[in-house]
Amino acid sequence: MKCKIMSKKGFFITGTDTGVGKTFFASILMKKYNFDYWKPIQTGKFTENDTLYIKKKLGIENNRFHKPIYTFKKPLSPHLASSYEKISINIKKIKKPNSNKPLIIEGVGGILVPLNKKNLLIDLIKKFKFPVIVVSRSILGTINHTLMTLEILKKNKINIFGVILNNIKNKKEGCENAKSIEDFGNIKVLAQISSINHITKRKIETLSKKRFINVFKLWKIQNQ
Repeated sequence: MKCKIMSKKGFFITGTDTGVGKTFFASILMKKYNFDYWKPIQTGKFTENDTLYIKKKLGIENNRFHKPIYTFKKPLSPHLASSYEKISINIKKIKKPNSNKPLIIEGVGGILVPLNKKNLLIDLIKKFKFPVIVVSRSILGTINHTLMTLEILKKNKINIFGVILNNIKNKKEGCENAKSIEDFGNIKVLAQISSINHITKRKIETLSKKRFINVFKLWKIQNQ
């Protein structure tokens, strides 16, 4: 099973749910391949948001981070968080930042999270036409959640680069989850990342050197 290597200069990272490790995986790619980072919609700005998380963990210079278009105080679904501030998200106003580096675009929540009364996150994914990486937690239910996410992306004719299985606590069960996702989803599981209790810069640097990153090296070579 081969990954589809796309010509676009980056990836859109989405997940099967919120809190599955999208930002953590984005930090690995930033460390390894000098991607720029952009999360166009950020909720919960008075907590440690995702941009600040990566800055804190990696100490990467500010010009590698592009400002969100929408930032909301409450850590809620975008359509609800924006309603508290009497703002309606307009996806026409969300335009990709100028960058001379490959770009990681991180979504908010899962692909069917509402952005407003008409649009879901998947509409934003379709707008940018970046190949998608799906991050999933390797827990009970992950096969179902991941396959449903993949099916919706395929029905919308969205290019899927592959799946990341995060938070592996049992190696055997993780491998079985990966095999089922590959067999039924016809999509490559790019990596299985073990559960990490305390994420540090050193651990991110170590993971960035793992063999699974080679698939992104191939992508980089073909996009130079």
